[in-house]
Amino acid sequence: MLSIKIVAIGKCESYYFDAVAEYTKRLSKYCNFEIIQIKNSDIKGETDAIRPHLKGHVILCAIQGELVTSESLASKIDKLSHTTSAITFIIGGSDGVGTHLDNQIHDRVSFGRATFPHQLFRVMLTEQIYRAFTILNNEKYHK
Repeated sequence: MLSIKIVAIGKCESYYFDAVAEYTKRLSKYCNFEIIQIKNSDIKGETDAIRPHLKGHVILCAIQGELVTSESLASKIDKLSHTTSAITFIIGGSDGVGTHLDNQIHDRVSFGRATFPHQLFRVMLTEQIYRAFTILNNEKYHK
Protein backbone atom coordinates (compact mmCIF):
# COMPACT_ATOMS: atom_id res chain seq x y z
CA MET A 1 0.00 0.00 0.00
CA LEU A 2 1.26 3.47 -0.86
CA SER A 3 2.54 5.55 2.07
CA ILE A 4 1.83 9.27 2.06
CA LYS A 5 3.29 11.58 4.65
CA ILE A 6 2.95 15.29 5.29
CA VAL A 7 5.86 16.89 7.13
CA ALA A 8 4.64 20.22 8.49
CA ILE A 9 6.18 22.96 10.57
CA GLY A 10 4.36 24.03 13.72
CA LYS A 11 1.64 22.63 15.92
CA CYS A 12 -1.97 22.35 14.87
CA GLU A 13 -4.79 23.92 16.91
CA SER A 14 -7.52 21.50 17.96
CA TYR A 15 -10.15 22.74 15.49
CA TYR A 16 -7.74 22.20 12.58
CA PHE A 17 -6.52 18.94 14.09
CA ASP A 18 -10.09 17.60 14.17
CA ALA A 19 -10.53 18.27 10.44
CA VAL A 20 -7.18 16.65 9.63
CA ALA A 21 -8.10 13.65 11.80
CA GLU A 22 -11.34 13.15 9.85
CA TYR A 23 -9.54 13.10 6.49
CA THR A 24 -6.79 10.91 7.95
CA LYS A 25 -9.44 8.37 8.96
CA ARG A 26 -10.95 8.48 5.47
CA LEU A 27 -7.53 8.09 3.83
CA SER A 28 -6.82 4.86 5.72
CA LYS A 29 -8.92 3.08 3.10
CA TYR A 30 -6.50 4.10 0.33
CA CYS A 31 -3.01 4.53 1.77
CA ASN A 32 -0.86 4.59 4.88
CA PHE A 33 -1.10 8.24 5.85
CA GLU A 34 0.64 10.21 8.56
CA ILE A 35 1.50 13.76 9.50
CA ILE A 36 4.80 14.65 11.15
CA GLN A 37 4.87 17.92 13.10
CA ILE A 38 8.16 19.76 13.29
CA LYS A 39 8.71 22.32 16.03
CA ASN A 40 9.01 25.95 14.92
CA SER A 41 12.54 27.34 14.96
CA ASP A 42 14.75 29.18 12.49
CA ILE A 43 14.78 28.10 8.83
CA LYS A 44 17.97 26.04 9.18
CA GLY A 45 16.68 24.23 12.26
CA GLU A 46 13.33 23.50 10.65
CA THR A 47 14.96 22.28 7.44
CA ASP A 48 17.39 20.06 9.34
CA ALA A 49 14.45 18.60 11.32
CA ILE A 50 12.51 17.89 8.09
CA ARG A 51 15.35 15.99 6.39
CA PRO A 52 15.15 12.65 8.33
CA HIS A 53 11.44 12.30 7.51
CA LEU A 54 11.81 12.47 3.73
CA LYS A 55 10.94 9.18 2.03
CA GLY A 56 10.18 8.31 -1.57
CA HIS A 57 9.08 11.08 -3.91
CA VAL A 58 9.33 14.44 -2.12
CA ILE A 59 6.94 17.26 -3.00
CA LEU A 60 7.34 20.74 -1.55
CA CYS A 61 4.17 22.82 -1.28
CA ALA A 62 5.18 26.32 -2.33
CA ILE A 63 3.48 29.34 -3.88
CA GLN A 64 6.11 29.28 -6.64
CA GLY A 65 5.43 25.62 -7.46
CA GLU A 66 3.52 24.10 -10.37
CA LEU A 67 -0.12 25.15 -10.07
CA VAL A 68 -2.17 21.98 -9.56
CA THR A 69 -5.85 21.19 -9.73
CA SER A 70 -7.53 18.38 -7.83
CA GLU A 71 -7.48 16.31 -11.01
CA SER A 72 -3.80 16.95 -11.76
CA LEU A 73 -2.84 16.09 -8.17
CA ALA A 74 -4.81 12.85 -8.51
CA SER A 75 -2.97 12.09 -11.74
CA LYS A 76 0.40 12.84 -10.10
CA ILE A 77 -0.36 10.54 -7.16
CA ASP A 78 -1.54 7.82 -9.55
CA LYS A 79 1.61 8.01 -11.69
CA LEU A 80 3.87 8.08 -8.65
CA SER A 81 2.12 5.06 -7.11
CA HIS A 82 3.50 2.97 -10.00
CA THR A 83 7.12 4.01 -9.38
CA THR A 84 7.46 4.60 -5.63
CA SER A 85 6.06 3.22 -2.40
CA ALA A 86 6.16 6.56 -0.58
CA ILE A 87 5.28 10.19 -1.22
CA THR A 88 6.26 12.95 1.21
CA PHE A 89 4.69 16.39 1.08
CA ILE A 90 6.45 19.25 2.87
CA ILE A 91 4.69 22.29 4.31
CA GLY A 92 7.56 24.59 5.28
CA GLY A 93 7.58 27.25 7.93
CA SER A 94 6.75 30.91 7.39
CA ASP A 95 10.20 31.44 5.85
CA GLY A 96 9.94 28.36 3.62
CA VAL A 97 12.65 25.70 3.67
CA GLY A 98 16.40 26.07 3.35
CA THR A 99 18.11 25.66 -0.01
CA HIS A 100 20.22 22.83 1.43
CA LEU A 101 17.09 20.67 0.99
CA ASP A 102 16.86 21.38 -2.77
CA ASN A 103 18.63 18.17 -3.81
CA GLN A 104 16.02 16.07 -1.98
CA ILE A 105 12.94 17.78 -3.46
CA HIS A 106 11.56 16.19 -6.63
CA ASP A 107 8.56 18.49 -7.27
CA ARG A 108 7.14 21.79 -6.11
CA VAL A 109 3.37 22.25 -6.23
CA SER A 110 1.09 25.17 -5.51
CA PHE A 111 -2.61 25.20 -4.71
CA GLY A 112 -2.91 28.85 -5.68
CA ARG A 113 -1.05 32.09 -5.55
CA ALA A 114 -2.68 33.18 -2.29
CA THR A 115 -0.93 32.72 1.03
CA PHE A 116 -2.77 30.49 3.51
CA PRO A 117 -2.17 29.99 7.23
CA HIS A 118 -0.01 26.88 7.63
CA GLN A 119 -2.52 25.14 9.90
CA LEU A 120 -5.35 25.73 7.45
CA PHE A 121 -3.18 24.57 4.57
CA ARG A 122 -2.52 21.32 6.42
CA VAL A 123 -6.27 20.70 6.36
CA MET A 124 -6.48 21.73 2.70
CA LEU A 125 -3.64 19.44 1.62
CA THR A 126 -5.03 16.47 3.55
CA GLU A 127 -8.43 17.05 1.98
CA GLN A 128 -6.91 17.32 -1.51
CA ILE A 129 -5.05 14.04 -1.03
CA TYR A 130 -8.31 12.42 0.03
CA ARG A 131 -10.09 14.01 -2.94
CA ALA A 132 -7.37 12.66 -5.25
CA PHE A 133 -8.11 9.11 -4.13
CA THR A 134 -11.85 9.58 -4.59
CA ILE A 135 -11.17 10.84 -8.13
CA LEU A 136 -8.93 7.86 -8.88
CA ASN A 137 -11.60 5.48 -7.55
CA ASN A 138 -14.52 7.21 -9.35
CA GLU A 139 -16.29 7.95 -6.08
CA LYS A 140 -19.01 10.56 -5.64
CA TYR A 141 -17.09 12.84 -3.26
CA HIS A 142 -15.47 14.81 -6.11
CA LYS A 143 -18.03 16.66 -8.24
